[in-house]
Amino acid sequence: MKIEVWSDYVCPFCYIGKRRLEEALSQFPDKDQVEVEFKSFELDPNSPKNSGENIHEVLAKKYGMSLEKAKQANQGVGSQAATVGLNFNFDEMKPTNTFDAHRLAKFAKTMGKEAVVSEKLLHAYFTDGKHLGDLETLADIAEDAGLNRQDVVTLLHDKNAFAADVRQDESLAQQYGVRGVPYFVLNQKYAISGAQPTETFVGALQKVWQEESASPMFQDLSTTDDASCADGNCVIPEKK
Repeated sequence: MKIEVWSDYVCPFCYIGKRRLEEALSQFPDKDQVEVEFKSFELDPNSPKNSGENIHEVLAKKYGMSLEKAKQANQGVGSQAATVGLNFNFDEMKPTNTFDAHRLAKFAKTMGKEAVVSEKLLHAYFTDGKHLGDLETLADIAEDAGLNRQDVVTLLHDKNAFAADVRQDESLAQQYGVRGVPYFVLNQKYAISGAQPTETFVGALQKVWQEESASPMFQDLSTTDDASCADGNCVIPEKK
């Protein structure tokens, strides 16, 4: 089974949804046969690297609410994060453009480090208050994940490196009609939108696994059974 996950590294529900999926997989007997692939999605492709605003101010401006209301809304999201063991430090979060972070993740994928880098990027933003728009910070994260720092610095300074990979993910999201993240696609057939409860993911895993296991890979359109060899026998049966 393959699960494709569209998400952004500054999306709080993406981190929460990731944890809930992981919780569901820990309860799934066939988890070793499940591949999870992360896909790029930018919540705001036009977001500046340095907005000069904190996350509360950004939220207040975006939704036309007071600063106090924005803080309360963030506290509510933080409470949800805590239920899955995450500590969101909203006061230290640094709103930024995530395109370079996505490019880094695509490079990490080629090195077999996609999962660990994606986790470290999320933790860096939501818990450690790191600036994901800063190239040196991204290089630090990559190096901590076991990637070669100089290779990462080189690719990050090349604006074209892995840019097409990010855009391809975003184009596919548009084809699927993805309007928000996280967005989970199971076996390119089933979708889950948002950070649904763990039980929803568990049920989806079971449903997809059972349906896919019960269905043959191919539909047999043959019209005769006497044109193949089986059990070491290639004798054409006599017609009755």
